[in-house]
Amino acid sequence: MNRLTRHAARLLGAAAAAGLLWSAALPASAREPSAIRDTEIETIIHEWADPVFTAMGLEPAEVEILLIGDAELNAFATRGRIMGLNTGLILRTRNPNELLGVIAHEAGHIRNRHTLRDGAQDAGMQPMLMTMALGALAIAAGAPDAGAVLLGNSQYFGTLSALRYMTHQEGEADNTGARALASAGESGRGLVTFFENFRSQEVFSDARRFPYFRSHPLSSDRIENLRRFVAEQPSYGRRDSPERMAQHALVLAKIHAFMDDPRSALRDYPETDATLPARYARAIAWYRDGQTDRALAAVDALLAEQPDNPYFWELKGQILFEEGRPEEAIGAHQRSVDLLPNAPLLRINLGHALIETRDPARLEAAVDHLKRAAALEKDNSMAWRLLAQAYDSQGKEGEARLASAEMYFASGAGRQATQFALRARDLLEPGSAEWTRAMDIVFASGATQEDVDDLDRRNDQRRRPGVIPAGG
Repeated sequence: MNRLTRHAARLLGAAAAAGLLWSAALPASAREPSAIRDTEIETIIHEWADPVFTAMGLEPAEVEILLIGDAELNAFATRGRIMGLNTGLILRTRNPNELLGVIAHEAGHIRNRHTLRDGAQDAGMQPMLMTMALGALAIAAGAPDAGAVLLGNSQYFGTLSALRYMTHQEGEADNTGARALASAGESGRGLVTFFENFRSQEVFSDARRFPYFRSHPLSSDRIENLRRFVAEQPSYGRRDSPERMAQHALVLAKIHAFMDDPRSALRDYPETDATLPARYARAIAWYRDGQTDRALAAVDALLAEQPDNPYFWELKGQILFEEGRPEEAIGAHQRSVDLLPNAPLLRINLGHALIETRDPARLEAAVDHLKRAAALEKDNSMAWRLLAQAYDSQGKEGEARLASAEMYFASGAGRQATQFALRARDLLEPGSAEWTRAMDIVFASGATQEDVDDLDRRNDQRRRPGVIPAGG
């Protein structure tokens, strides 16, 4: 799984090239929450949820679903049509319909514009609201790890316990989500059963409640009202298909294997379990446990059954790359790209492996894949960082500085973006597309033409012997 990089939040902060990049060396309890990426899980979730978003009047491509690597049961929605789902919440869903129900509810908050909740009038709420606003801005600016933690994880700002969503807003989100599920032909039963499973949360103190139910307070009346509503819908009796159940089992296995101690995953998915999710989980757990040969053998067995599965090739490439075998990883990553050419994270994996071979003959191919990835996700800062590295190795200093400017711009670091863009401008052909893009970044980062002219004057003065620029 990859650390998060998408739409308003494309910050890939990890050093390994992988479509699956987690903080794999530590158990979940020892890690701080972080936003992560996984092409396979994202694809499955959007496959289920996009028809519901459409039925709700939302454009699916504009709904950002963030996976938050945190064992706590939590989810959130915020402005910019951004929704966060903790891996801990996903693991506690018992079937696809429950997970889809939670997604529909959070989308209901987005649709109804409840994302920064009303009803917090007392002065003590102001620090909390400011923190939430800063979190939303951080995500929108491309710093998702910080923003998502601020918004979605109460232990990282002590005032979240003061937050109380107004009862009518929760009911509105329930009804909006349930109507959209019905319009999409989905059952609302899962949302009811998910809430019922945690009904006891309403009698707990804030210290004992899951974060999700601190911010989404349950009540028996709320559950019963929702039950009556969804039971009246024609799709209420619809059950999850075997295909969806298999996808859900795979998602849980993959999260468990990447998030938890490998020994825990191997205990929960013993070798006597011959199901696909179990074999997938064991391959990941063996890789994380340093049992590379067993992991590769397990992946090869999966590929023998499904040779056209891009995610199995992706995992094989990750294992080889992180074992310091980038040349061997190239073939696996190339195969994953061939099978899924429009997945930017897979192209990043391949480009990274090509760079790490230290073979100058492979740099042009690396540049090509990274440029394609950046074209698919224009604010993918990892793609830009690696592209800067590749250009630098080719001696293309202007292009390298421009790629660095793009990286900082994608991360919301306006000052650094401006600095690198101005350096790129001085190295690129004036009037070229690259030169124009460098100036676009300068101005988009907040600089004015007057600022640029002033900087140019200062630089000219510094180049003259014996001249001290005005102002220092």
